[in-house]
Amino acid sequence: MFDSIGWVEILIIVVAGLFVLGPERLPSAAAWLGKTVRTVREYATGAREQLKQEMGPEFEQLRKPLEDLRELRNFDPKRAVTKHLFDDDSSSKPNGYPATPSTPSAPEQRPLAPGERPPYDPDAT
Repeated sequence: MFDSIGWVEILIIVVAGLFVLGPERLPSAAAWLGKTVRTVREYATGAREQLKQEMGPEFEQLRKPLEDLRELRNFDPKRAVTKHLFDDDSSSKPNGYPATPSTPSAPEQRPLAPGERPPYDPDAT
């Protein structure tokens, strides 16, 4: 939950709290906040344990798709495409660099002669 909050952000919150609440009420507000967070964590842990006891082995079957969803939150499309395209080809080159994907070559086109009409494709229009 607090993975993205660093020390700078916490310091800013403390300084803002010091201005808003004042030095007299800040320690009691911090104690109340810590106690509330601890209570919420205990409730969440208790609910998870109760679900685990009531559902038995089915809880693990439910937990697996949730873990997959959590992994999707950290999904990097660039890394996934690179891995998918170049992972199997890396062993084909001796230097370890992935092989470049080959594209089919288009037929060679020549410039039109003066007065020549361009080709017309009725399916393309």
